Amino acid sequence: MIDLLPQWFQPIVISAWPWLWMFLKIALFTIVPLTIAVAMYTYAERKVIGFIQDRQGPNRVGPLGLLQPFADVIKLVFKEVITPTVSSKLVFVIAPLLALVPAFAAWAVIPFGPSESMRAWSNIDAGLLYILAMTSLGVYGIILAGWASNSKYAFLGAMRSAAQIISYELAMGFALVGVLIGSGSMNMAKIINAQGGDMGLFEWFWLPLLPLFVIYVISGVAETNRAPFDVSEGESEIVAGFHVEYSGTGFSVFFLAEYANMLLISFLAAILFLGGWHSPFPTAWLGDNFLTAPSSFWLFAKVFLFAFSFLWFRATFPRYRYDQIMRLGWKIFIPITLVWIIVAALLFVSGAVTRGS
Repeated sequence: MIDLLPQWFQPIVISAWPWLWMFLKIALFTIVPLTIAVAMYTYAERKVIGFIQDRQGPNRVGPLGLLQPFADVIKLVFKEVITPTVSSKLVFVIAPLLALVPAFAAWAVIPFGPSESMRAWSNIDAGLLYILAMTSLGVYGIILAGWASNSKYAFLGAMRSAAQIISYELAMGFALVGVLIGSGSMNMAKIINAQGGDMGLFEWFWLPLLPLFVIYVISGVAETNRAPFDVSEGESEIVAGFHVEYSGTGFSVFFLAEYANMLLISFLAAILFLGGWHSPFPTAWLGDNFLTAPSSFWLFAKVFLFAFSFLWFRATFPRYRYDQIMRLGWKIFIPITLVWIIVAALLFVSGAVTRGS
């Protein structure tokens, strides 16, 4: 096939082919499945919240309404894209991409199973640092979307979101320091292996780092601007928040980034605190069998638990006031994480808590 290309272009293709092949693998095994997962996650959200509120949810498009997410995508793609006359048009168009690209790029270092083929391409020693860097960049898309719209409602939502994300990123970062102390590595696979042992779930980091685990989960909900921390999109207060002026594909891109981040937080919680692909059943009690063997099934089961929690919170809790959210992040979470980092360091250094294999 390369022979069909112009001769001057062939060396460029040959030298760039490893990078192109890596990009194709990432697109094939990450971006496409993630996009489909987000679509089905929105369907699950509407079904779960409908069940909690004693109604059916989507049930018209396709069997059991399963094709409803794809119908919504088609509707948004073909919907007219309206750009406000007084907006900064270039920034207005770029802002959704600045939110989406980091949300997808963070998945490059997520391992999906114990086999070498499922984690070799994500085996990066600074994986956790990379994820923190990528997730921190997403806020720029939100801020620029609010500013470029030249709308008071959008700008107020963007400022709320920026303040909230910065506040809870500190608490989340401090919570992850405890994981680094426990594992001694920023490699995602090594963090999971540090939680492996004969005692199953009692070897996982959630036990010695329980306050940090709880704070991480709550901070993850706040980071993704989900209820009850959705003041940046408070429909009853500021219409729709930072994306109030967006329609069609621009709105769908923000929507996709938000749900991709929710799934990412669920994966990270399972990997960093709940042993990843390790079984919850102790090998010391049940022996080596299919129940105690490491498997991708256990990883995805834990992710499903956290992903369901996002939906449960939205249908259950009322929205916090903005001052309550700031007080919780700065005056409660950060002091607790600072204290428990010291406690965790003493536990691991003294040998009261040991690392797994």
